[in-house]
Amino acid sequence: MIKNYNTETNSKVILKNNNEEFEVNLYSQEGLAMLSNLWIKAAAEFKLMYELTWMGRPIIQFGTDMIMLQELIWKVKPDIFIETGIAHGGSLIYTASLFELMENDGQVIGIDVEIRAHNRVAIEAHSMFKRIKMIEGSSIADSTILELEALLDSGKTTMVMLDSNHSRDHVLNEMRLYSKYINVGSYLIVQDGAQEWVSDIPRGKPEWKEDNPLAAIDLFLKENDDFEIDETYTRLGITQSPSGYLRRIK
Repeated sequence: MIKNYNTETNSKVILKNNNEEFEVNLYSQEGLAMLSNLWIKAAAEFKLMYELTWMGRPIIQFGTDMIMLQELIWKVKPDIFIETGIAHGGSLIYTASLFELMENDGQVIGIDVEIRAHNRVAIEAHSMFKRIKMIEGSSIADSTILELEALLDSGKTTMVMLDSNHSRDHVLNEMRLYSKYINVGSYLIVQDGAQEWVSDIPRGKPEWKEDNPLAAIDLFLKENDDFEIDETYTRLGITQSPSGYLRRIK
């Protein structure tokens, strides 16, 4: 049963770590930011992102991120949506279903180093598969890029979401490779930068503190000024992808 905790106008949130103590007003912007960050940590510890499904398939996302992605796709109305990382296929089906609701010709291209047989069967049997194409191979392999480019059309608006291997170097390689397909005004979405934030949870890994998508984003933006971070789509505070929505500006 969900419990309600009574509060007062001046209620405080206090976080204690050994000899450090942080205290903020619950009903302040800082209080909201602290609670949002702590919720992400606790949610990751309990693997709450694995609780959601979309049209019958596990999606491995926070619900807030799904709503933000919907806002973005409706705004940009891309013709092609490329996603690295397929897993159970829920995210592919989610994007395909948005295209279906918009009644456009939108196509979704999913790329994964391994598409497990039972997931492939379920995705191919789904009603949204008519809008989906899948490529099996490393997202940064030359053969994968060649196969992808055969499906692209330079005259169509393309959006990319990176959600495969979350190591810094892999994500940076993906950003360099896939950013060239994105039109001005469209977006490169880099998932799971919050890996840095959850390096300190009980089941986290210390190496995540430095080896994560946020580090890749920082390096990419230092070498490429065609993109800027758009905080619009992380404004709810609860997100797996802080600083992860990059808009192409030139």
